[in-house]
Amino acid sequence: MAPLEDGELMLRYARGDLRAFAELYARHRGPLYRYLARQTRDREVASDLFQEVWSRVIARREQYEPRAPFRTFLFRIAHNCFIDHQRRRAVRAVPAAATPLEFEGESPAERVPAPASETPDMRAQESEFMRRYHAALMQLPAEQRDVFLLCQQSELTLEEVATITGVGVETAKSRLRYALSKLRSALGADAPPAAGGARRSQRASPAPAPARADPSAAAVPPLLPQVLAAEPD
Repeated sequence: MAPLEDGELMLRYARGDLRAFAELYARHRGPLYRYLARQTRDREVASDLFQEVWSRVIARREQYEPRAPFRTFLFRIAHNCFIDHQRRRAVRAVPAAATPLEFEGESPAERVPAPASETPDMRAQESEFMRRYHAALMQLPAEQRDVFLLCQQSELTLEEVATITGVGVETAKSRLRYALSKLRSALGADAPPAAGGARRSQRASPAPAPARADPSAAAVPPLLPQVLAAEPD
């Protein structure tokens, strides 16, 4: 039996099917958390926003209409939550986190295990590459980084990314192109080859997205009970 599409799962959840929500959560929690983690550079903030996003999804379950893919609905909420966080931080004048994505307190069990054949030199090179990659990522203008991360993490088309970020498709395409160019310039010979330009109806597959073990993909935090108990808007 073919698995149900996300939209159908969301409709079933709106009618009270908790297993449908569990399936949606399992499918999308990893990409969503990685998007928030790379945007915030702060594990605690990313976890808080992760809870907030799912709380809003739950609260709006009865308003959901499958006119667009569920991932567009989900990442639009995530994008808006991050923008709201940035505005709150600006009001409080809180400086951006400067810690690396190997978040403090991250246990070795939460990281992707290295192959047994990997040498200390290889691990050091891996760590240096990821440091340079994330440093280059944070040097991007916010709107370019946002488009790049949405494309990289979510399997969204450029049309969907444009909808989420509230710009035209050509603007989204331009931002992605500039982001890729700057990342390749920063990484030089270490940058993976381009996967080809993403066209409007294609899944965006931007390079350079490191095919290496990424510590930002640490264990996704579980949903808090109060999030699961959110009442519909």
